[in-house]
Amino acid sequence: MKQIKIGLWPALSVHAAITEWEKLRDARSTGHDVALEKRTARKEMKAAAALEAQEQVQQIYTVRKVCEEYWQGHIVRNRKQDCHKPIQRVFRRIPASIADAPAASITRAQAFQMIESFLGAPSLARRLRAELGAAWEYAQDAGRLPDTVPNWWRLIMRNKIKSVGKKINGKAIGVVKRALTESEIGILIPWLSNFKPREADILTMYLWTCTRGAEIVTMEAKEISEEADGLWWTIPKAKTKNARYPHATDLRVPLVGRAKQIVQTRLAEYKTGYLFPSDIRKSHVLQKQVQQAVYFRQPYCTIAPQDKRPRLPVSHWSPHDLRRSSRTLLASMGCPQEIAEAVLGHMQPGIIGVYNRHCYDKERLQWLTKLDAKLEQLVMQEAEPLKLAA
Repeated sequence: MKQIKIGLWPALSVHAAITEWEKLRDARSTGHDVALEKRTARKEMKAAAALEAQEQVQQIYTVRKVCEEYWQGHIVRNRKQDCHKPIQRVFRRIPASIADAPAASITRAQAFQMIESFLGAPSLARRLRAELGAAWEYAQDAGRLPDTVPNWWRLIMRNKIKSVGKKINGKAIGVVKRALTESEIGILIPWLSNFKPREADILTMYLWTCTRGAEIVTMEAKEISEEADGLWWTIPKAKTKNARYPHATDLRVPLVGRAKQIVQTRLAEYKTGYLFPSDIRKSHVLQKQVQQAVYFRQPYCTIAPQDKRPRLPVSHWSPHDLRRSSRTLLASMGCPQEIAEAVLGHMQPGIIGVYNRHCYDKERLQWLTKLDAKLEQLVMQEAEPLKLAA
């Protein structure tokens, strides 16, 4: 016995109810389960209404909204503050026709055409593709995009966006990983005095410490300590490139030779805070300012031609190439691979890095002292012919 509601009285009269009852009875007599059919119809109506509501949400959930939620929910929470605005600028490069379109409606062809339009700037194209792919995954994890929506950004142009390399005066010179020769290093070191003292000191620190530019410009007085075996610079893990690895540690750098002299001089002037402060803001000098200073003195630089300035005797290099040059010198001097990588602050790969917890402080001091002697020797070798000529 099953019951089914026919209607409500007095809206439904007795005679109309009898007529409807007879129809239901006849349907039941032919084998229909009218109660089950009514429940099924009600469920189908609810499912259709939910689907319609979801489609309306998807129409409102645009690509721009996906990017905004990914930036707020992931980038701001998990990446360094220096990364926040650059990623916003990357997302602003998305054309309005894509940014204002429903995210669920983006086709593979649309994604391909948009990334293809940025191939003139390969670095931007790669960054945009990677961040949009991550934003799509974030939206799907949050349940804002259905799992059935393909993440085309992960699929299109995989490993096909090639860099054209560095350009000088509009001419591509390819991908350059420059390491200065011993002769070039010997010529360049004395010439660094033509830079402003701050930039000259930073460039010298590249050579004598093998550290990264971002680590040098953010050096603070509190990170320097006088210990039994000399002056040490302890770079906090958060400032290193290894900050994202759980088992990474602070980077310990012994200061010897010219690096020690620079730090001691700056400590006398800046007893607290950054040792390389900015001229225009209450923070440290930016790494790109040092890069710009180097480019401004390159022989091929055409910026402000009316501004007469000394031109570099060794061309086609960037500040980071000095770090690479010192690493190359260490190899030529016979420095073991694991020690040289420890000097650079690189983590050992795979299982070796997990189990080898040696700090290499003693070895860093030993080989940076040898590097100091080698750099001074190169300076003397290049200066000797000049003395003889004089």
